[in-house]
Amino acid sequence: MITVHGRSKQLCDGRTRRELMRVGGLSLFGSMTLPRLLQAADGPFEGSAKSVIMFNLLGGPAHMDMFDMKPEAPLEIRGEFQPISTSLPGLQICEHLPNLAQWMHRATLIRTFSHSFNSHDPLPFMTGFTDNQPSSQAMSSDPPDIGAICQYLKLGPGDLPAAVCMPCFPGSGQKGWRRRGPYGGFLGKQYDPLFTRCEPTFAREPNPVNYDPVLPLGEPIAPTPEDVPEITVSRLDHRRSLLTQLDTRLSQAHRSAAIDNMDNSVQQAFSVLTSSRARNAFDLSRESLRTRDGYGRNLIGSSLLTARRLVEAGVPFISVHQEIFDHYGHAYDMHANNFGMLRDFNLPLLDQVVPALLRDLEDRCLLDSTLVVVMGEMGRSPKINRNAGRDHWPQCGFSLLLGGGVNQGHVFGTTDRIAALPTSNLVSPADLVATIYSLLGIDPEMTVDDRTGRPIPIAHGGDPIREIIS
Repeated sequence: MITVHGRSKQLCDGRTRRELMRVGGLSLFGSMTLPRLLQAADGPFEGSAKSVIMFNLLGGPAHMDMFDMKPEAPLEIRGEFQPISTSLPGLQICEHLPNLAQWMHRATLIRTFSHSFNSHDPLPFMTGFTDNQPSSQAMSSDPPDIGAICQYLKLGPGDLPAAVCMPCFPGSGQKGWRRRGPYGGFLGKQYDPLFTRCEPTFAREPNPVNYDPVLPLGEPIAPTPEDVPEITVSRLDHRRSLLTQLDTRLSQAHRSAAIDNMDNSVQQAFSVLTSSRARNAFDLSRESLRTRDGYGRNLIGSSLLTARRLVEAGVPFISVHQEIFDHYGHAYDMHANNFGMLRDFNLPLLDQVVPALLRDLEDRCLLDSTLVVVMGEMGRSPKINRNAGRDHWPQCGFSLLLGGGVNQGHVFGTTDRIAALPTSNLVSPADLVATIYSLLGIDPEMTVDDRTGRPIPIAHGGDPIREIIS
């Protein structure tokens, strides 16, 4: 067993990531080769973030109605909302985001996220990669996302995966359509994140189909004993507590060679079940009623609260996706009723859950070491359509970053008078992802081999945005 020492990136227990990277060790998620270890270890970057929480506003949030308002533009451009002042002098955002307005002096706001990938897949901002196949499902030839690279480098605690995706895989709520982005891609399924599942309920049926969103209720569900073969509650001795039963049966299974033959999803389920830290991370009953209410008793709030618990457990990359569930709403895909969906649903939800997460992280001294990223895959069209909606607009959108080593009180990039195009400091998906890698202490110029053996840069040629890194 070889231990490689180097840069002193300390974890919560005082040990360094280098000290935890060992050649020849056994893992549920595969072994770390010496070339891969040395490549990861010798990067020039010293990251300030131990973890990333990425909140995906699926559908494409209307940037000009939220964080890049144009009050002097014609009515068919500026829309119905008014700007309000924020805690950052000179910066105004939407009137329906009063709580977030009080955090803007702590944030970096990118107003010029731009690409040409006209699809609702989170592929661009999770991988830095775009292509001309936006309507395809996740493919084995896709590049790995940030979470997969964290898995590949074996970051984080050994008893938890390095990447978790909640509340389900993106597209799960729409007949199982697997949107491209949060996967191991050409590295293999063993580098996929741990996907939780969910069984949302809804208080009512929507009025107009799709454009009257209804809040999904519930919590992300971690793997259960039934997810692991030969470990079922019905076969356990009912005379002992469930926890004791699990520990006994899982201890026996862990010594079995059959574990080595499990596929990745079952191995991940097994990992969660065998780790008391993992089981605790998904147990929201340990939270106070005040904390639960602060996030909101809904699927999105519960997922972000679980994300905070996973950060405490040492997981490096957690993504939370505001999923679209059948006919109960189109999230931020607002081709009609744009202002009603924002005013009555999306903005109040966003203005509750994100400040709750930030306060919670700060109260636990975790915000400085946790990068929170809030964004969607694209923006919306400047001109309001005849259905009072806005259409797809990947040419310009926003990304809101807080904590984790970003500059505080910083606005990066400017747009034209109707928020259609960047006029300065265009940020490509590759640039954004390179920045996130740098904040995590991962060299964005690091390469991984695709299935043909070609070395592919993990940030696809993007440059870290030095102006926003503190």
